[in-house]
Parts: sequence; structure tokens; C-alpha cells
Amino acid sequence: MADNKSGRDKQARDAERRQQERDVETELERGDEVEPPMDVEELADIETELEDLQFPVTGVEVVEAVGERTIESVEGSYSIEELIPETAEETFDSPAAVRVQVERPTVSAAMKRVVEASTTLRNTEFGWTQRKAYEKTFQELEAIDADDDDEGILAISTWVVDQIHDKEKLPSSRAVRREAAKFCRTNGYQVRTDEWLGI
Repeated sequence: MADNKSGRDKQARDAERRQQERDVETELERGDEVEPPMDVEELADIETELEDLQFPVTGVEVVEAVGERTIESVEGSYSIEELIPETAEETFDSPAAVRVQVERPTVSAAMKRVVEASTTLRNTEFGWTQRKAYEKTFQELEAIDADDDDEGILAISTWVVDQIHDKEKLPSSRAVRREAAKFCRTNGYQVRTDEWLGI
């Protein structure tokens, strides 16, 4: 491969795609963490419906295909369109990748808000690494205040969206973690320095 800008861009895209595939495999292996259990049959049905699409597909295509389908969790009912960012920038490599996205509905709904808000920014790429850090922060908030209607996830996703609109840039993943830690401490949740939110 030539050592020029397009060659380096292709290498970066390939590396990001491989990382996404590894992340999907890892998430599929962790069906028993943090989020309330989802109906496995419902998720399998959605995967089956998506098999007719030519992958990779965009979030727009997923929502067009199965957006009105609902899935049940212990915390309530969610339509797929509430969980998948409806943008052309959001892509999925397989039905399994869509399944991973919707298995954690509160985190997915927060990420949908953030991703859709980020599309209003010019010349800004919301990279995979940064997105995974945002998701990890939301997952940690889910674990910390699981009994409080995901108040932390809503507060931090709102803060991120406000930062995007007010400052016209994505806050760093470190800033998001810091804000989440501040929320936790303000609301009486203990955060140790050796934890993800322990900034």
C-alpha cells in the first residue's frame, strides 16, 4: 500500500473496522452485564429480519427496516428507532453489531442522542475510540445508579449534547468521565480513584 494520505486513511479505516468487529464479539460474549436482561428471542428475530439487508448498512437503513419493532427489557419497552442513531454516518457491519447496539437500551438511547447531535458539527469526526469511551462512561453510570431510573445517564448525555450545541465541539472522553464523576459524587455515589469514573 502506498505511503500517502489515502493509503494511511485506508489503513486507519481497516484498523477501526477490525476493532469494531472485536468489540462486537466481546459484547456478544457478555450477555449478563449491567443492563437488565433482554428477550433473547426478540433480539434473534430482529437479527433475522436484518439479514435481508446488504451489510454494511447505515443507521438510517436499520431504522427503515426494523425501526418500529419493539424490544422489552425489565425497565420497559423500546422501539429500535429509539436506540439506533438515524444517520448515514452510523454504520453496522452485521446483524450482530445491531444486536449489540440495542442490548443495552439505556446506554443506546443516550448514545443515539449524542451521535445525532454530533452530526450537526462541521469537520468533526466522532471516532470509534471516543465513542467507546462515551459508552463505557454510560455503562458505568448504569451500574452505579441502576435503581434510580438512569438519572445519571440522562444527566450526562444531556450535558454532552449541550456542550455540542454551546461549544460546537465534542467534549473529550476525559471531560465526559470527569462530569460523570462529579454527578456521582454530588448525588452521594462513591467513586474510587481506581475505577473508570475515578478521575
